[in-house]
Amino acid sequence: MWNIDLTYREKLQATYDRLYEKKKLLHDARPLPQIALQKIKEALSVEWTYYSNHIEGNTLTLRETQMVLQEGVTIKGKSLREHFEVKNHEIALQYLYKLVSKDYQLKAGDILDIHRYVLRSIEDDYAGRLRNAGVRISGTNFMPPNALKVPDLLDELITFVIENPLQLNDIELATVFHHKFVWIHPFFDGNGRTVRLVMNLLLLKVGFTPAIILTNDRKKYYTALNSANNGNYYKLSLLMAQALERTMNIYISSLPDNDLNFRKISNLVQEERLPYGQEYLSLLARQGKIDAHKEGRNWLTTKKAIEEYRAKRKRKR
Repeated sequence: MWNIDLTYREKLQATYDRLYEKKKLLHDARPLPQIALQKIKEALSVEWTYYSNHIEGNTLTLRETQMVLQEGVTIKGKSLREHFEVKNHEIALQYLYKLVSKDYQLKAGDILDIHRYVLRSIEDDYAGRLRNAGVRISGTNFMPPNALKVPDLLDELITFVIENPLQLNDIELATVFHHKFVWIHPFFDGNGRTVRLVMNLLLLKVGFTPAIILTNDRKKYYTALNSANNGNYYKLSLLMAQALERTMNIYISSLPDNDLNFRKISNLVQEERLPYGQEYLSLLARQGKIDAHKEGRNWLTTKKAIEEYRAKRKRKR
């Protein structure tokens, strides 16, 4: 079960260092403006619900998801199940926030509770219960373990997270948990939504913001999970770090004295005299080599991030 190739670390160390610096920046800035914090939390909760459901096939748009959650609107032409998926995810998310604390320790019972909220009124017979039969997952390169092994494998994964025998950093630990949970596939349905909630519980409890995987990265996400089945965690680790960086940047942008000014790379290239072109900067963003994040299909970065990358290259020469 623990086939984990850690050779990717060197490629991502600068990204991890940057994320920990941002975490410290947010911690040192406390208390943050409450009104700004609440607005960001509300917006990210809607996004988190929308993207996690949309990855699984829910057809409600981001705006429709917001209307269901904040205005209690029923969307014409959308199924009852899709409405339940939106409302259930929000309830599970609120439960998750109640669990978050510095001293929180992951428990199987909490995972089952989160899953029960996710499938409430959708699959009540299976909500909050481990699967008791085999499953086949289309589009993947593996067969989930026998159902008889699932309870022990889940307990083993929780112990791994608590004891952290490989001394992974918090982001790596959440990433490995994410993959191994999907590999175990402990439920008949709702595994993806549940793991994206619990993974973020691990990040939130240590002071990070949530890592929200965007729908545009759906194919990249599944490809990364398949690579991790073979012990190669680079793609999944990079994707998770980039998803986390996006929300970290959103929170930092709310600070009164922040100097971030994220713009689309295409606009930056047009407006500023930069030493690099759009294609090269986009490549650096995709590889995590500059401070950048994705909004939809567009990569955003700052002039400062590009200057820091250039200065770092000069020092290495």
